[in-house]
Amino acid sequence: MNVLLVGTGGVGEAAAMITKQRDPEGLWLHRMVLSNIDLDRAVAVAKRIDDPRFVPEQVDARDKEAVTALVRKYDIDLLFNGCDPSFNETLFDTAFDCGINYMDMALSLSVPHPEDPYGKTHIKMGDYQFDKAAEWEQKGLLALVGVGMDPGAVNVFARYAQKHFFDEIEEIGIKDGGNLYAEGHDIAFGFSIWTTIDECLNPPFKYEQGKGIYVVEPFSEPELFTFPDGIGEQELVNVEHEEMVMLPRTMGDVAKRMSFKYGLGADFITMLKNLKALGLDDKHSKVPGTEYSPRDIVGMVAPNPVEIADKMRGKVCVGTQVTGSKDGLERKIFLYQTTDSEDIMRRIGSGAVVGQTAFNPVIAMELLATGVWKGDGVLGPECFDPDPYIKLMDEHEYFVGMIEMESPYKKKLDKEAIMEPLK
Repeated sequence: MNVLLVGTGGVGEAAAMITKQRDPEGLWLHRMVLSNIDLDRAVAVAKRIDDPRFVPEQVDARDKEAVTALVRKYDIDLLFNGCDPSFNETLFDTAFDCGINYMDMALSLSVPHPEDPYGKTHIKMGDYQFDKAAEWEQKGLLALVGVGMDPGAVNVFARYAQKHFFDEIEEIGIKDGGNLYAEGHDIAFGFSIWTTIDECLNPPFKYEQGKGIYVVEPFSEPELFTFPDGIGEQELVNVEHEEMVMLPRTMGDVAKRMSFKYGLGADFITMLKNLKALGLDDKHSKVPGTEYSPRDIVGMVAPNPVEIADKMRGKVCVGTQVTGSKDGLERKIFLYQTTDSEDIMRRIGSGAVVGQTAFNPVIAMELLATGVWKGDGVLGPECFDPDPYIKLMDEHEYFVGMIEMESPYKKKLDKEAIMEPLK
């Protein structure tokens, strides 16, 4: 497979490094073009990876002709979008026009309802892409969208739980938390600053059978959730996220309710609210005398997640809590992935959030390149067999855990375990 990676920021660099480590002999990756608007950045990533298959190039992701030229030059099979989601529409359309497959880690952006943003949906995340699914299917092309950690692996967890652990599903709840901190910084972004501001300040989506996808207030419905691996209890709140428009499309007839909640912490939430109150979240207007939006300025002055990656300590944990029934008994489980910041820095030289995200598109690329996953149209990872994905996570030593939470079914399992030695 020949891959054009557009965007060699934190996740792009990490994904390229993981790909080299996973396939050093080129069994399924023939070439990966490392393209970035800043050629020096692409060259630095290529130099660090030190493999002739990884070729640096300069490209403006919004320039369709320039991206197309790279696709033709390197006979590209898959356009891997490693950019901010604001570039999705252009790169998605360019791949289609070039007649090649496409992959990203986050959906096209939402637009809140202009009059009732917390009461009505308007343009939802991914609408631009899913609305063109029939065109992709007719052309025999695949756009595999939302293949990061969340969305991505958590979608696979939901499908895996349905396939193996439940007869019926009541609720799917995505939980994202951790105890990360950056030495020397009171407030730090662990991921794309633009993406974090968007997803945290936009109206969050939820899903209910009979009601469909609906919106609520940001940071609403706080709940306490205890994360494993020493992270502990955190307060989680509603945040806009792609899973709540992806999973209802394929599992809305299976699960009665779905939600996404994030453990942001009181200080981080206060910072985001202050940004909004001051208009610093604005991405449309220009700061007088400059060509930059207020949000551009925030991105310039806030600690860059890539540059402070080696100062990050702690862990991130993201997972899928599923409630339902098995063998006539209520059951609740939590399938999750935990990444330790210092461990992932040693392994691939990236921060925890970036590294945790980057494994997933690499796993998806291998499944596509080897023909294990096949499909046409615009699809999320939950549309495919989850088993080979989970198997590759294990082969990557990309930890997957499962907690059997308190329930009548757990009592049954505990009793069986207690009585087993007496048989």
